[in-house]
Amino acid sequence: MKNQRAVTFLSSVIVLLAIVAASMGIFSSGGPGAYEIETVRGETVTVYGEGVYKHMSADVAPQGIAQDYVTLFVGVPLLIISLVWARKNSLKGRFMLAGVLGYFLVTYLFYLVMAMYNILFLVYVALLGSSFFALALTFFSFDLQKLPEFFSESVPRTFTSGFLIFNSIIIALLWLGVVVPPLLDGKIIPSQVEHYTTLIVQGLDLALLLPLSLLSGWLFLKQKPMGYVMAPVYVVFLSILMMALTAKIIAMGLLGQSVIPAIIIIPLFALTAIFCSVSIIRNIQEPYWINS
Repeated sequence: MKNQRAVTFLSSVIVLLAIVAASMGIFSSGGPGAYEIETVRGETVTVYGEGVYKHMSADVAPQGIAQDYVTLFVGVPLLIISLVWARKNSLKGRFMLAGVLGYFLVTYLFYLVMAMYNILFLVYVALLGSSFFALALTFFSFDLQKLPEFFSESVPRTFTSGFLIFNSIIIALLWLGVVVPPLLDGKIIPSQVEHYTTLIVQGLDLALLLPLSLLSGWLFLKQKPMGYVMAPVYVVFLSILMMALTAKIIAMGLLGQSVIPAIIIIPLFALTAIFCSVSIIRNIQEPYWINS
């Protein structure tokens, strides 16, 4: 793999810093405990009041902790495994590595722009930067023109493409269901904004991640060279992200919040993404060396 040393260094930085960030999110304590504040919009919000997420709302902070568990016990081990696999000049390992790096990129992009400022700010900065450059180096190491010939005829291209397109549509409708009703009834600002500046997750999903899912599915369906990179990487990324979202939904449910229909949709999407990832990787021919 081209730039193997750089990717190895950056991935090692991610492993170490992600362990620090996730562990602090899970195990940190201290603070006044839950308390209420009045937002600039005149609404009352309950603040979590404990640990590194003490300034987050009582609804959002437990979701961050739930995702930290997935990052620590799923994301980090998968990053180590995929890095070792990719270093053996495995094409399968490289796809897995790119997908896992995509998870860390998106995770710490959200943490950097959404989490209330805390002691981990520079850690989030380093994680986002390391993930971005490691993913870019890995992504651009693929030989697009030769890549399709290493996918067997049994690869579930139609099913995977349909799932990625369906995922983009359903999640977009879910988020629009949050954003549009307040616009129609004149309230303008959804209650989910709480004491934050805006809807970060919904905004970045609608602007970037969901269009990327749609494009990946479409290009893979049409057997375009770029689709053979984007779709496998995206479903690996989506597998871990959906596991994290499932953990978040469980945390919300434990707090007594309504989690219907998300408790059905998100785990189902997670299982489907995992199925697509495994099926695609199994149908990539090895051994293969690209630009090595």
